[in-house]
Amino acid sequence: MKKLSLEFISILIAVALLIASTAALLIPTLTKKDTPSGPSLEDTEQFPDENPDEVPDNDDTETRPPNQTPEEPEDMPEDTPGDVPVEEPLPSTAFYAQATTDGLNIRSGPGTAYSSVGSINSGDMVVLLEKSGSWYRTQYKNKTAYISASYVKPYEMPLSESERIERVIDEGLKLLGFPYVYGAIRYHDGSGKKLSNFDPTKYDCSSLMQYIFYHGAGINLNMTTRTQIKQGTYVAKADIRRGDLIFFTNSSRYHYTGIERVGHVALYLGNNYILHTASDYAVIEEISAQRWKYYIETRRFI
Repeated sequence: MKKLSLEFISILIAVALLIASTAALLIPTLTKKDTPSGPSLEDTEQFPDENPDEVPDNDDTETRPPNQTPEEPEDMPEDTPGDVPVEEPLPSTAFYAQATTDGLNIRSGPGTAYSSVGSINSGDMVVLLEKSGSWYRTQYKNKTAYISASYVKPYEMPLSESERIERVIDEGLKLLGFPYVYGAIRYHDGSGKKLSNFDPTKYDCSSLMQYIFYHGAGINLNMTTRTQIKQGTYVAKADIRRGDLIFFTNSSRYHYTGIERVGHVALYLGNNYILHTASDYAVIEEISAQRWKYYIETRRFI
C-alpha cells in the first residue's frame, strides 16, 4: 500500500510538470498575438500622450481650429502696413515777401507804432516766415522783424535739393539790411583762422559770402572776389542754379583785363534773383540788364 502511494504521487508530480511546461509555451504565443509588431519602446522617441489636433492652452498662441486662418481686423485697410510712420514730404518751395513800393519800412513789431529797423524798395524781397494779422514776420539785421502785408506780395522760388545750400542761404537771409562797408574786416583769413576786430554788422560783397558759406556749410572762402573766383568749380552761364556764386565786374573795373576785372560777387537764388550787398545794404534783388553786362563767371562750391 505504501509502495502504491509513492507511485501515485510520482505520477501526479509528472502530470503537474507536464501541465506547467505546456502553459509556459502557450502564454508567450498568446501574448505576441495581442502586441503590434515593430520596434520596442526602447528603440523609439518618447512622445507625450497628447492629441496632435489640440492646441495647447497658452495665452501667447491663437486658439483656432487647425487649417483655418485668423479673421482680418474689421477696421484695418487692405495692404496697409502696421506701425509704419508716414513720412512728411520735404518742403520744395521758398517763400518771400516782395515790396510793391519804394521805401517800405521794416519794423520791430507787427504795427506802425513799432520802430523802423530799415527799409526796402519796390521789387526787393525779404524771407516770409508767417502771417501775423495784417503783417508778415520776417528776419532783418539778424533779428525778428515785420513788414506790412498791404505793401508786399508773396513770391515763391523752388528750394535746392541740397540742405547745405539752403543753410548757406538761411545765413544770408539773417544778414539782410546790414550796411555795405568797403573793405570790411573778414570773418577769417581764408583758411578758417578767425580775425580780430570782425564786426558782424558790416560787410562788403566778398566778406558777406565768406561769412555765410563758413557758417552755413563749413566752407572756407578766400578774402576777396579776385581770389574767391579761383575757388570752386566752373559753371556755364546756362547752367547757373540756386546756391552758385556769380562774379561780375563793375564800372570802375570794367576796362581792366584778367583777374583785375573782377569787382563783385553775389549768391544766386533762382528766377534771376541774387542775395548780395552792393553800394547800400545786404538785399535780395533781381539781376538788372546792366549787371548782366558786367557778368564774368559763375563758380559752384556745393
